[in-house]
Amino acid sequence: MNMMIRRIGQLTLIACIALAFVACKKDEAPKVVAKPAMAAPTVDDSAAWREYLQDVVPRNMEGITNNPYTYLLPSESEPDFADQYERLGEKVKNDVASGIIEGNMLVYASPASAKMADMVVEAFKTVPAGTMKGVRVLFIGHAVDSERVKAAVAPAGVTYVFVETK
Repeated sequence: MNMMIRRIGQLTLIACIALAFVACKKDEAPKVVAKPAMAAPTVDDSAAWREYLQDVVPRNMEGITNNPYTYLLPSESEPDFADQYERLGEKVKNDVASGIIEGNMLVYASPASAKMADMVVEAFKTVPAGTMKGVRVLFIGHAVDSERVKAAVAPAGVTYVFVETK
C-alpha cells in the first residue's frame, strides 16, 4: 500500500511540473507578423488617403505620447478645394501658434503636396525658434517639397520625418 501511495505522489508531482511548464509556454506573447507598408494612393480619392494615413501614421508614432494632429488636404481637383485649403490653412496656423508641446506629432499629407508644403511653410513662419522640441513633424508628400518643409520647421526644434509619395 505504501508503494502505491508513493507512486501516486510521484505521478502527481510529475503532472504538476508538466502542467506548470505547459502553462508557462501559453503565457508567451504570440508573434505578430508586421504587415507590409501600404503604397501611397495614386488616385485623388480622399477615402484612399485616409486609409493610407491609418497605415503610415502608426508606423511613425514611436515615442509619441499623444494622439497626432493630422491634416489631410484633398486633391486640387475637388470642386471646393480653395475653400478647404483656406479653412485647413487657418486651422494649421492656429494649432501651431497655440503651441505644440513635447510628445506630440503633426502629420501633414495631401495629393496636392506642393499646396500642403506651402501651408506648412506659412504656418511655421511665426513659430519662435526652439519652442517645439520633442515634437515630431511628419510630412507625407513629394520629395521636391520635403526640403522646403524641413527648412521651415527646423528652427522650431522639431524632429522632421518625411514619407515620400510617388
